[in-house]
Amino acid sequence: MTDRPLEIREGDWAVLGHEATEIRRVVFIEEQCVPVEEEWDGRDSACRHFLAVQDGRPIGTARLLPDAHIGRVAVLAEARGRGIGVALMRAAIEAARRDGHLRVELAAQTHALAFYERLGFEAVGGEFMDAGIAHRNMHLPLQE
Repeated sequence: MTDRPLEIREGDWAVLGHEATEIRRVVFIEEQCVPVEEEWDGRDSACRHFLAVQDGRPIGTARLLPDAHIGRVAVLAEARGRGIGVALMRAAIEAARRDGHLRVELAAQTHALAFYERLGFEAVGGEFMDAGIAHRNMHLPLQE
């Protein structure tokens, strides 16, 4: 990886799905052992997708559901800790704001709570299991 500028692409599943699929396969299915049938929930075609690209290589992804729920935030291991997740989240939050949503929500893996809190998200409710991984719901009010 170099220090070249990071590009965040925004589009639908038909445009970004191929690259996003590979990133999610590596991060969720291989690294985190999420069952294939849980990762591919049939909702991708209804979502807006974001793809982080550096040096022409896709290295991160996220999706925004129509109800302003952000999910499937994933960055390849070799690219973590460099602000890519933050850039993806900011793009998704801005897209929700443009769509007129008053807040965004997500279900965070508990090990990532501090990451989302630094972006202004607040945890709500208790811990729950999803795909065998502990999560908490979080939300972020959007200011006009």
